Amino acid sequence: MNIAKTILVAAVAATSLSVPAVAQDAGLQLPEQCIASSTAGGMDESPMGKGGMHGDQNSGAGSAMMETMGMGGVDLDAMPEHVQENMRRMMISMPAMHEGMMKEDADVAFACGMIAHHQGAIDMAQVLLEHGDDPQMIELAGKIIAAQVGEMEEMTTWLAENAN
Repeated sequence: MNIAKTILVAAVAATSLSVPAVAQDAGLQLPEQCIASSTAGGMDESPMGKGGMHGDQNSGAGSAMMETMGMGGVDLDAMPEHVQENMRRMMISMPAMHEGMMKEDADVAFACGMIAHHQGAIDMAQVLLEHGDDPQMIELAGKIIAAQVGEMEEMTTWLAENAN
């Protein structure tokens, strides 16, 4: 990839990173339509999607999530930095995706679950931009961020206009 293309990809990625970076810094914040207490089966509202799993994966909730993913007993501190960062971010987006999908209305559940899912894709792309070396993968990560941000905005707008 030539230098002009590299600069273009970096510019697209930097522009696209502003919204997800804010969301990541505060913990994933789902739209209010996704966190209202009217979940399927009358489940209690939980800290999922509100940054409740942010931080230490060795805490009780983080350990449970690691066990669920088949990674119980894995020493994340011994893993490469990019693996640690991917796992830290996944501890935020996975519970938020679960919470979003629990909505009684199928359309709302889809939008809420997909917003968190897309944030997970953005997070992975950001980690690649921070740690990756391959120009083709870096370009793809920039495209993924741009596409996911646009789709998240579309779903958030839909929720604001259509969900109770």
